[in-house]
Amino acid sequence: MHHKVLEKRVLETHKSSMKRKVEHISEGIINPENQTLLKSIYTELYITEGESEGVNKEHEVQQIEAAHRRRRRDTPINCNDIFKASPGQEKHIRTVMTKGVAGIGKTVSVHKFILDWAEGAANQDVDFIFLLPFRGMNLVKDEGYSLHQLLLDFHPELQELEDTQKYEGCKMIFIFDGLDESRIQLNFHIQEQKLCDVTQTSSVGVVITNLIQGNLLQSALIWITSRPAAANQIPAQHISHVTEVRGFNDPQKEEFFRKRIRDETQANKIISHMKASRSLYIMCHIPVFCWISATVLQEVLLQDDSKEIPRTLTEMFTHFLIIQTNMKNQKYDERSEMDRQKLLQSNKEVVLKLAKLAFNQLEKGNLLFYEEDLRECGIDVTAASVYSGMCTEESVFEQKKIFCFVHLTIQEFLAAFWVFYCYMSNNMEELETFLKRQKKVSLDDLLKAAVDKSLQSENGHLDLFLRFLLGISLESNQELLQGLLCKYDGHLLCLYRLGGCNLTASSCKTVAAALQSPDSHLTDLDLSNNKILDSGVKHICVGLESSCCKLETLRLQRCFLSAESCSALSSALRSNSSRLKLLDLSINNLQDSGVELLSTALEDPHCKLETLR
Repeated sequence: MHHKVLEKRVLETHKSSMKRKVEHISEGIINPENQTLLKSIYTELYITEGESEGVNKEHEVQQIEAAHRRRRRDTPINCNDIFKASPGQEKHIRTVMTKGVAGIGKTVSVHKFILDWAEGAANQDVDFIFLLPFRGMNLVKDEGYSLHQLLLDFHPELQELEDTQKYEGCKMIFIFDGLDESRIQLNFHIQEQKLCDVTQTSSVGVVITNLIQGNLLQSALIWITSRPAAANQIPAQHISHVTEVRGFNDPQKEEFFRKRIRDETQANKIISHMKASRSLYIMCHIPVFCWISATVLQEVLLQDDSKEIPRTLTEMFTHFLIIQTNMKNQKYDERSEMDRQKLLQSNKEVVLKLAKLAFNQLEKGNLLFYEEDLRECGIDVTAASVYSGMCTEESVFEQKKIFCFVHLTIQEFLAAFWVFYCYMSNNMEELETFLKRQKKVSLDDLLKAAVDKSLQSENGHLDLFLRFLLGISLESNQELLQGLLCKYDGHLLCLYRLGGCNLTASSCKTVAAALQSPDSHLTDLDLSNNKILDSGVKHICVGLESSCCKLETLRLQRCFLSAESCSALSSALRSNSSRLKLLDLSINNLQDSGVELLSTALEDPHCKLETLR
C-alpha cells in the first residue's frame, strides 16, 4: 500500500544494494578471496528476550561463563522476530536494544536479518531497512548533517528519492550497529535542538538522538546493538524492548564446526578436542572464537603432531598468530617458512608494531582505529591490511578508512604480548601509564599491576587481556613465541635480563662468548646495576664486533663506567658488524671526554645507533 507514494524502482534498487552489502561474510583480511556466503556458514544464534540480571555488573569473562549456564533456562527467539511482541503482550515495540559481549554475533545477526528481508524470506511488510554502523558514522565530522543527507552517504541509491516527504509513508527500520564503537556524543539528558524534518541540519549526534526519541519519523522502528557496558548511553525510557545475544549453545557449536570443516573425520576430531578442554569449549559459544579454533586446529592437525595441539587460550592464540603470519608470507612474499622461530623473527618488526597499536588502543578502550592511530605506531597505512592477517581494513564513503583487528580477543592477545615484551626488553617507558611508574619492576609486580588494572575496569574490557598476560608469562608459551621474545638457546638461558645480579667483569667474558656464537639470537641485553666496570665493557665489545652478534639493544645503567668504556664502545659502534640501535649508559661517570669519544662513533657511516641515553 505504501508503493503509491514511492517509486517501485527505488525500493528494488535499495533491496538489491542491501543484499550485496550483507550476503558475504569475511574471514580474516577483508578481500574477495576469503569471502564466504553468509547463508552457507550461518549457524542460528541463541537470542533471548530481556537481559540477565546483573549483566552490566559482570566482567565479560564472567558474562561468557554465566551465559553458558543460563542458556538451559531461557527460550530463544529468532532474529527475524526482533520487533514482534511475545504472545500475550500488546505493547508496540518501536526501539529494540540488543546486547551481547564482543564477538558474540550481534553484527552477523543484523546481516542475516537484512539478508532474509532482501531475499523475500521475512518481514516483507517493511519497505526500507537502513544500516548505519557507528564505526562508519564516526568518520562523519560535518556539523551540517540532516537525516536525509546521512542516509544518502550510507545508501546512495536513495538519490532517486527526490521528495523526502515520501519517507513518512513508508515502513522503515533503522539499525544502529555497534553502539560500543561510537565516538559520537549522544546527549539525551540535556535539552538539545529538536528536529522534526528529515532535511533539518545539525550534528550527527543530534540527528541520531532525535530519531531515537521519536521527534524524527515517529513511526520508524529502531534497532540498536551494543556491548552491555555501553548500552546505558541510551536512557531506558527510550527503549521499548531488550534482547540479549548469547552466542552458540552446544549443538550450535558442533553445527558451526561441521559447516566450517567439510571433512567429517577432521571435524569429529576437532570437536572432540574442544570438548576435552572446558575453558576452550565454553569460549566456543563466541562464534569468532569458533572460527579461530577451527583455523588453528585444522592447520595443526595437518602436521599430525599431538604434542603441538593447543589446549589453552594462550596456546590457541599463539598458534593463530604463527599461522596468520605464515599465510601473510605465502601470499605477499611468496615464500613459506617452516621454522617457527625464523618465521617470527623475520616478521618481528611487523608484529611488534601491531602489538603496540593493540595495547595503546585497548588502554583507551578503542576497538576501531583510524589512519592517524596507525601512523603513531609506525605502521604503513597503505600496507596495514596485509599485516600478519591480524588487522582488517574497511572503506567508508569510498575514501575514508577504518581499521580493526579481526576480533577483539586478538587485540587483547597482542596487547598482552606487548606488555610482556616491553618488560622482557626493559622498555618500561612504554608502560608508564599502565604501571604509573617507570622504576624497575619484577614480573610479580607487573602481573599484580595488571590484575589491579583489570579490577578497576568497570566493564571488564581487560579481563581476557589479563588472562593472556598470565598465559604468556609461562615458560611453555614463551617457547612458542621464540623469535619475538629475546631468548638465548645455549648455556645461558635468560641472558636477556641480567640486571642487578651481582655480575662482575669476568661474567662479561662469558656473555661475550655467547654473543659470538652462531646459534645466538639475542637482540636485547640488560646488564644494568652490576659492577662490571670498564674491563667488563671491553669484553662485551669483543662480542659486539663479531659478525654473529645480533644485539640491537644494550643497557648499561649504573655499571661504574668511565670514559675508558666509551673508547671501547666507540670502536665497536664503528665496526661493520655492529647492529646496535639503542645504547643506554645512564648513571655512569663518563664525563666530557667519554661523550666526545661516542660522538666520533656517531659520525661514522657504519654506526647504526638510533638512541643514545
